Amino acid sequence: MDGALPLVKLIEQFARLPGVGRKTAQRFAFYILDMPEEKAREFAQTILTARENIHRCPVCGNLTDGEKCPICMAKGRDTSTVCVVETPQDVMAFERTKEYDGVYHVLHGLISPMDNIGPEQLTVKELLARVGAGGIREVIMATNPTVEGEATAMYIARLLKPLGVKVSRLAYGIPVGGNLEYADEVTLYRALEGRSEL
Repeated sequence: MDGALPLVKLIEQFARLPGVGRKTAQRFAFYILDMPEEKAREFAQTILTARENIHRCPVCGNLTDGEKCPICMAKGRDTSTVCVVETPQDVMAFERTKEYDGVYHVLHGLISPMDNIGPEQLTVKELLARVGAGGIREVIMATNPTVEGEATAMYIARLLKPLGVKVSRLAYGIPVGGNLEYADEVTLYRALEGRSEL
């Protein structure tokens, strides 16, 4: 690609982001270069601050900048119901519905032998410890309805059954191959309402 080396590198960095193609990366790079220097520094500092201060909640695995995430700290949430999701983006999607008042557990991925991702790379052990500590009556498996999502849900359900908790699965209001992050609130609400026991 022709152009100044710093510009080329900036475009390459934006192109590494998921869902960003070459043309969009170029647009982002030129936009940044056109920003006033103060705004560009603020943008860069915001990225660095987020990287330095955001970490996983020690209880649920959601992202937070505090000791625990706001959901785990919130009073009035139903701590006897745990919704197991793949990513923090899925937590945000459920929270947009304003219909779910339980708590979450973020796996940070799905079991995928093709990608060399097993249960050890996920937060399955932490989920089992949470349920084993008592006080949880239902675990809702809310992984995406993909082959990996189904396999992960079934694997975890088998591990949870002996612990005496109800394990349910989201209803199929979400299309197979879809992502929770992009589902609208009505679809997520219907999926929650129509969940079934595994």
